[in-house]
Amino acid sequence: MFGWFKPLCPVDAEAKRWIECRLRWLSGQFGQETFTRRALILPTRDFFPDPIDGSFASVRNLLDQVCRYMDVDPDRVELELFKNKNNLWLVNDDGKYLPIGAAGLYDKRHDKTVIHIETSEMSNLIGLVGTMAHEISHLRLMGEERVSGNEYDNELLTDLTAVFHGFGIFLGNLPRNWDSQYSLWPGTTLKRPEYMTLPMFAYAIAHTAWFRGERKPSWYPFLSFDMKPNFKQAIRYLMETHDSTFAPQRMK
Repeated sequence: MFGWFKPLCPVDAEAKRWIECRLRWLSGQFGQETFTRRALILPTRDFFPDPIDGSFASVRNLLDQVCRYMDVDPDRVELELFKNKNNLWLVNDDGKYLPIGAAGLYDKRHDKTVIHIETSEMSNLIGLVGTMAHEISHLRLMGEERVSGNEYDNELLTDLTAVFHGFGIFLGNLPRNWDSQYSLWPGTTLKRPEYMTLPMFAYAIAHTAWFRGERKPSWYPFLSFDMKPNFKQAIRYLMETHDSTFAPQRMK
């Protein structure tokens, strides 16, 4: 009977293993303090004081801020805007919608990096910042030759890199995974998403709170309605079981 109240991890075993393994890998690449000691970036004027009015200048200014939060010199990055003219909705053989177009694109050229932003994102701070953080993560990974870009978890790792640098609320509140984009985790029969799912974001973000001993952190109100129960499940699981291979030093 009491087993009904046992804390459960919000993600399956393979997603859990992958998140913990990649958080350790990212700690080796960027330093664990980047994840455990920096403040989470929030959609507030404390972090983004300038208005977003849809102009190129305001979007460029926002990109510069995201670059700095991710330890990237803004001068390394050029910004180009594009408009997705494809308004069609397609489905796969299972009748599930296929994503058409992209909110952002990473373009590595021999002498510069170009981030392309779709114009429909320009009035949505959370979506815009999330897109920028994801594309800048490609720069930190592929652009700095930490990965080749051909890894099976390329987009998942890109999402997690943005989370690692403090942008989990922006990406987690608006996850971009599609049911039509699932394959399998290598060597298993468990479904693997192309991009991180809401429960995966919640489990990753919960590690930041766990490392700081915060069951209900100050940034909890900024989580979306759907994210909150997943986060509460994740932080309870970590606090009560300590079952993660990416654990605070005091747990080791």
